[in-house]
Amino acid sequence: MVDLSVELAGLKLKNPVMTASGTFGYGEEFAEHVDLNRLGAVVTKSISLAPRPGNPPQRIWETPAGMLNAIGLQNVGVEAFLDQKLPYLRRFDTKVIVNIVGETVGEYRKLAERLEGVEGVDAIEVNISCPNVEVGGMEFGNDPRLTFDLIAALRKVTRLPLIAKLSPNVTDITVVAKAAHEAGADAVSLVNTWVGMAIDPESWRPRLSYGTGGLSGPAIRPLAVRLVWLAARAVPLPIIGMGGIMTAEDAIEFLLAGATAVAVGTANFVNPRATMEIVEGLEAYLRRKGLASIKDLIGKVRV
Repeated sequence: MVDLSVELAGLKLKNPVMTASGTFGYGEEFAEHVDLNRLGAVVTKSISLAPRPGNPPQRIWETPAGMLNAIGLQNVGVEAFLDQKLPYLRRFDTKVIVNIVGETVGEYRKLAERLEGVEGVDAIEVNISCPNVEVGGMEFGNDPRLTFDLIAALRKVTRLPLIAKLSPNVTDITVVAKAAHEAGADAVSLVNTWVGMAIDPESWRPRLSYGTGGLSGPAIRPLAVRLVWLAARAVPLPIIGMGGIMTAEDAIEFLLAGATAVAVGTANFVNPRATMEIVEGLEAYLRRKGLASIKDLIGKVRV
């Protein structure tokens, strides 16, 4: 037997494999392909106070070894989420982390207050790093002072674990990670997508209606692994590593770099069973290496 369990921001996860926000719907959409009970945690798509229609098409464009997206945080809004989506997730013995997004500190605070004490909500991931909306989102993640102010405001209104989702589109991610830590975050997740662009040579117009979008997929994995490694040395917080994880070997890179858990995103579009295969692959890897626990990998890169 091998032990895949990890401790993350006060939560005990069965294994370190989570879903990345925005790539797994509200969970039910993948239920025919994935045993939700086998996941470490389900992270919902970003939830706002009011429903959001998102950006008009074209919203996704495939790139070499990845994809660009500018969905625009389309979601049903917090009340519909609690009434229509969360009850389904309560059926499973898997932690539920709700990703929240707002345009002002006040909106974020109202969301955190609304989720406080709700059965089935185990933690909040604070999206301060979305690159495809005009206001809010990445503005908070680009400025350490705004990051501090936002997380500190949320810390005052909720006892739920707070996970700050960080943007790679900054000069020094460790400065933002430290600001989140000092403000009271219980964990950080990184990285969100890099801002990219694709242009149609025939029409001379951007491939995406928004113009730019977030680049994800295997193309960003080496960059993301490095940022996780830097953050792990800068702050004493558990880290959820993400960015181009397609296989168990990819997940192991992030764990060795210092991540306590990993979130699988773009892979879900290519292979709906990716998370299950990664869990199985981690088990097989530990057996092959003669390791008793997944914790034996965390931060053990030999530099």
